Amino acid sequence: MKLTKTLLATSALTVAAGAAFADAHMASDMTLVSWGGAYQASQTKAYSEPYMAANSGVNIVWDESSAEAVAKLRAMNESGNITWDLVDVEAADAIRLCDEGLAMEIDHDAMLAAGNDGSTASEDFGDSIISDCFIPQIVFSTTVGYRADMVGDNAPDSICAIFDTETYPGKRALNKRPLANMEWALLCDGVAKDDIYDVLATPEGQDQAFAKLDTIKNDVIWWSAAAETPQLLADGEIVMGSTYNGRLFSAIAEQGQPIGMLWDAQMLDFDGWVIPAGLPEDRLARVLDFVSYATDTQRLADQAAYISYGPARASSAPLVGNHAELGIPMAPHMPTDPNNSKNVFVTQYDFWADYRDDLDAKFQAWLAQ
Repeated sequence: MKLTKTLLATSALTVAAGAAFADAHMASDMTLVSWGGAYQASQTKAYSEPYMAANSGVNIVWDESSAEAVAKLRAMNESGNITWDLVDVEAADAIRLCDEGLAMEIDHDAMLAAGNDGSTASEDFGDSIISDCFIPQIVFSTTVGYRADMVGDNAPDSICAIFDTETYPGKRALNKRPLANMEWALLCDGVAKDDIYDVLATPEGQDQAFAKLDTIKNDVIWWSAAAETPQLLADGEIVMGSTYNGRLFSAIAEQGQPIGMLWDAQMLDFDGWVIPAGLPEDRLARVLDFVSYATDTQRLADQAAYISYGPARASSAPLVGNHAELGIPMAPHMPTDPNNSKNVFVTQYDFWADYRDDLDAKFQAWLAQ
């Protein structure tokens, strides 16, 4: 791994100062950026509250702007005013931010905790380290929930139910961005799963996806925050809608809503932290201390006790047990559980890192038509 001069200096500081950075002056305030809702609540319970309890005087402030992370970090870099300290992003956005020099490169083994099984951090995280700037946290999926009482005895078992307004009349909710929507549109228009990204890379393939989405455009409520779909389902305003699997778990298991979950063609992806490039030394020291704590074996296992996302560390998996409050086993609710992953769709984050800006612009133009 090639490290910048800044990273080498930071890595040397990390080793010399030790895991607690006892010899470094650290900022007391820290702004963390995440997605809000049940996911951010799991982060708060699993590691930000315990971290503040163990570090008197530290104040963590949450910002729920992860969906706009790339645009906002670009603007901050342009203005020379980086107000965020640590940002939770999906894999493709981490690659984009790293490629643009907006996120700091990480020496995972020097800066993160080793696994409790003796593995190094890079061994423990394995393939989830998809970028030199990415600090993995979870494996999650984008999938579809439906109102069980609105579909009766005909519960959907295919992702293509989204496009079947005859069998399942009513409004749908879909993300107001292309990721997942474009793949599902092509899949349900007859494109083989293995060919989808090759097709989507062409103007003709993009037109095909938009044409399929056109067939339900008037039946869709477009969401910007993942918490919107569970609320729309709870209110009975939609018959089905896409969101992250953990949001649906929260609505079903914790709130007792009459919602079912469709695992077919769930879009598997990684989510993790990036550190904005150019942080002052005291803020960087605090961030590195926190992120080493928050992504260790125990803390990632603790997070899985609050939400149904798989921890990105292999050493955390054996520690995943029951829900912290409900007492139910969490493993069967993970997207990686064998019963849930019979027909997964693994998001190609490299594709989205390359095509996201262009397809975002085309998608927004299509929505405005």
